[in-house]
Amino acid sequence: MSISTRRGDTGQTDLLFGFRLPKSHPRVHALGAVDELNAALGPLRVAAKQQETRDILQTVQPWLIHLMGELATPPGSEARYAEKHPQLGADRVTYLDEWVARLEAGGALEFKGWALPGEAGVMSGAYADLARVACRRAERQIAGLQESEDAIPNPEILRFLNRFADALWLLARWEERVSA
Repeated sequence: MSISTRRGDTGQTDLLFGFRLPKSHPRVHALGAVDELNAALGPLRVAAKQQETRDILQTVQPWLIHLMGELATPPGSEARYAEKHPQLGADRVTYLDEWVARLEAGGALEFKGWALPGEAGVMSGAYADLARVACRRAERQIAGLQESEDAIPNPEILRFLNRFADALWLLARWEERVSA
């Protein structure tokens, strides 16, 4: 089987369970934004100076795959998806809250003035900032989707992305601090 199915040549794309949407649909934009976030985490994971950074990304990246699955589930098919795949739950938000607290306690907030991405000359910090803005874009796309008739029923998704963007900002400062 080839990765090139040609099914998208007409401007439509497949979701789960045989459902198709135009590639311009807000749900497809939200799905693509989370995919972009996950891709942006790859260079950070490779460049990270701290093992804890690599560990947290190894934990969170599969959650983003499940989040994409939730986004790719057509309305009314959520129970069918949930039969085999975990929903992004409040426990994931709690995990990020705890991680943020550890970073703050470890000195990630020790900086002066505004953070200027790349100014410290630490590639992993710059990658964390790039991933942060990708996360905020995904958050905005899903927030827009939530305002439509095509809303995602899981309220934890927006909470998770909001918290993850905060965590990525702290992670950038942490990577810069420990690499200085």
